[in-house]
Amino acid sequence: MTSTADEIDTGAAGGRGVMRDRLFGPTGLRVSELFLGAMAFAGPDEADEMIGLYADAGGNVIDTASAYGDSEEVLGRLLGHRRDRFVLATKFTLTRDARDPNAGGGHRKNLTRSLEASLRRLRTDYIDLFWVHAWDEHTPIEETMRALDDAVRAGKVLYVGASNLPAWLVSRANTLAEWRDWTPFAGIQVPYSLLKRDIERELLPMAEAYGMSVATYGALAHGVLSGKYTGRAPSGGRLDPASLTERDHKAARAVRQVAEELGVTASQVAIAWVRTRSPAVHPIIGARDAAQLRDDLGALGVTLPADAVARLDAAVEFDPGYPTDLNTGPRPWIFGDRGPLLDGRAHREGGARRGG
Repeated sequence: MTSTADEIDTGAAGGRGVMRDRLFGPTGLRVSELFLGAMAFAGPDEADEMIGLYADAGGNVIDTASAYGDSEEVLGRLLGHRRDRFVLATKFTLTRDARDPNAGGGHRKNLTRSLEASLRRLRTDYIDLFWVHAWDEHTPIEETMRALDDAVRAGKVLYVGASNLPAWLVSRANTLAEWRDWTPFAGIQVPYSLLKRDIERELLPMAEAYGMSVATYGALAHGVLSGKYTGRAPSGGRLDPASLTERDHKAARAVRQVAEELGVTASQVAIAWVRTRSPAVHPIIGARDAAQLRDDLGALGVTLPADAVARLDAAVEFDPGYPTDLNTGPRPWIFGDRGPLLDGRAHREGGARRGG
């Protein structure tokens, strides 16, 4: 995102670290700027402390999935009377039983059985946000959208979203929903970090054009951007340090340099960078324990100077590729000499566009 200001404010209230609320896509649902990912909770006691920390910071969205081990059961036991305080999100599609061909996929049978199982594990009678976890190319999207709409009309699901689906499929699904008066996808969930910017090609522009929210995971790139693998011996982690490329290390060094200049942690800078990209973006904080969560929540108070954002953007090469590169920027072969003099919709709406 470009800016003419001297710095880009990623802190919600002038860098004071106050968690702001936003509307979820085109709906009236209020969701916090940062979502809490429940995939990697270290244990029930740690999870309970993390939920308290997140809520105290102003957060209200907890994101889990049927495929995240015992995450749903843990949340169901811990939330109790607090359940309505949170926007509870879970996902379906991944297989529940590898021996059963119908225990996975986007079809009505798996959706129905997965939803029933999630409701039991979460000890609730409704899911605030139900994500399609992945694309099942063998199930017509019409079947999935109609089954989701039935779940909404039954009161078991309030809103629906699409995780890891291609932009053309989300667009088709929502067009079908519009024509047939079904519940549309209000948001998407996608990976996004300084090292993985693929969504800038089509998914993020699509979401912005349709007013959808964008929940992003992987801001730390499996810990690479936290600095744990660069400049010192790593302490734990899911990656083999030998698998990291020079591109990985270059990005990690750039993040660490900015962090040192600002007096914050590398993780906070990596999350803050994601937050600069679009007002639609909501980073999912997938902390493992309370200490990590405290650090990650500190990103709310980090304001990245514009020159720091530019250095981070330039740290690793990113090519948006075709057709993005053909359809952005000055195009005199389409708009002629006066093209640069046009104040388009983005100008009227005050929206800055991504750069880098």
